[in-house]
Amino acid sequence: MGKPLLRKIAEEVLGTEEAKRIWSRVEIIGDIAVIRRPFSYPIERLRLLASEILRRLPYVKSVWCAVSEVKGEYRLRDFIHLAGEVRSTTIYKEHGCLFKVDITKVYISPALNYEHIRVAKLVREGEYIVNMFAGVGLFSIIIAKHAKPSKVISIDINPDAYKLMVESIRLNKVEGVVIPELGDAAEVSRKYFSMADRVLMPLPELAYRYFEIAVKLLRNEGFIHVYEFQRAMNKDEAVALVSKKYLELSSKLGMESKVEYARIVRSVGPRKYQVVLDMYLRKRT
Repeated sequence: MGKPLLRKIAEEVLGTEEAKRIWSRVEIIGDIAVIRRPFSYPIERLRLLASEILRRLPYVKSVWCAVSEVKGEYRLRDFIHLAGEVRSTTIYKEHGCLFKVDITKVYISPALNYEHIRVAKLVREGEYIVNMFAGVGLFSIIIAKHAKPSKVISIDINPDAYKLMVESIRLNKVEGVVIPELGDAAEVSRKYFSMADRVLMPLPELAYRYFEIAVKLLRNEGFIHVYEFQRAMNKDEAVALVSKKYLELSSKLGMESKVEYARIVRSVGPRKYQVVLDMYLRKRT
């Protein structure tokens, strides 16, 4: 769905001022629309918007409201059903791949759409990859379909995410390339120490704590993609702070390191940013 159309629908239903708070907080996941509720915003107003979305956008079959921030070990939100089918499962499509998801049981964000394909395009033929926080497998499966890795070890601690990842691996016919693993990445990763050419860490809450594990996964050299939250006055400062933090940690772990690329993925709050670093690391000789 184009953002201009969504903005127009919100303005017609809620008025211009109210719509400013809402329209950018709507995500379409498969045939489900999710509205992230601003604090204390009336649910009945959102039901009006949900009904109009269903009327105007026939490919949307169900509308839900996320009434909490992401929380807990599995990074889930609390939801209220607003309109349409009372169904939280759907098939989400991205970069030619299909993913079975349940918005109430797994974390999924179309906001990472660009990152999924950007990282996939960096993968060289034959690479051995470990995705430490795979969710339903978006990074892993998109890499398998758009590059030629030898293996993508795809780890998640959430049993529901693991089950849906297994289904999505079958849907996309990447069995034997994407290897699903259920468990804490700190424990599961031990089987793969010194085997990886590239490690993905798309979970900002745990990236710094688990970085030493990621380093141990690498052969003598390789790449780590770190996703981290950072409070800062501006985007440039956020990138600089995260880069400094991980370069210093890499040095403490006995690695030569370089940030080959860094960018702001998105703003996640007032003066709070999600930063990605593409790091190249090599063991000191």
